[in-house]
Amino acid sequence: MEYEDIKCDLKDSILTIKLNRPEFLNAWTHKMESELKDAMNRASSSSEVRVIILTGEGRGFCAGADMSLLNDVQESQSSSDSSRQNDSFSRIENSLDLPPDFANRYSYFPSVTKPIIAAINGPCAGLGMIMAMYSDVRFSSESAKFTTAFSRRGLIAEHGISWMLPKVVGFAAALELLISARKFDSQEGLRLGFVSEVFPDDTFMQKVNEYAVDLARNVSPRSIRIIKSQLYAAQFQSLTGAIETGNSEMLKSFESEDFAEGVAHFIEKRSAKFSGQ
Repeated sequence: MEYEDIKCDLKDSILTIKLNRPEFLNAWTHKMESELKDAMNRASSSSEVRVIILTGEGRGFCAGADMSLLNDVQESQSSSDSSRQNDSFSRIENSLDLPPDFANRYSYFPSVTKPIIAAINGPCAGLGMIMAMYSDVRFSSESAKFTTAFSRRGLIAEHGISWMLPKVVGFAAALELLISARKFDSQEGLRLGFVSEVFPDDTFMQKVNEYAVDLARNVSPRSIRIIKSQLYAAQFQSLTGAIETGNSEMLKSFESEDFAEGVAHFIEKRSAKFSGQ
């Protein structure tokens, strides 16, 4: 499928999705939203895709909502405009079995069956922060800048960032970043735990791709899928519930093709050939 506001490239089982409005620092649009959901849907169901990288074209990741969208909301209070702000959203077709909380408008990333890596290559604000936050792994370029932005637009902590951000950086840090909406750099993002690693600008995508290739080649897709499901589901479970889920899934793992291959390639000292089954 051809897209306008995003670009997709599949290589070595890695799908790279680029937000594609570089002249606007990839500011978010309704078209970008629907195209990204479609691309994620297809990737979640595709046996050819093992890892997804989400990044931005040009020098920005995502500068937040296009200001014309915010202006439209201010000028119109019709039911159609209000419905755009509603969080209800259709589920990913081939999704992980997670609570319905992960089927909302911007919270569906965790339900995608493949790991999503946010490669934050530049300014990351507002909805850009939300897209990065819902990704499974976040890497940043040295020059990237971050801001929650909402309070400086007269807005509030939307789309679940009030629930998710404290789980990523801790309650106190999340509260401070949300009420101040101040800008912070990649090194502070690393200290806060918002990003896992910072790479130099000139080798940024090379380093991100090296990580993605390692996942695609050397890690069981089935293990990634189940572990991802376990961790997000555990946010709504007791410790006992998480233990019971783990015990049940471990028994299923023993019967899987990927477990047999995981043992075989280790004993035979060769590269893994995981099927994902």
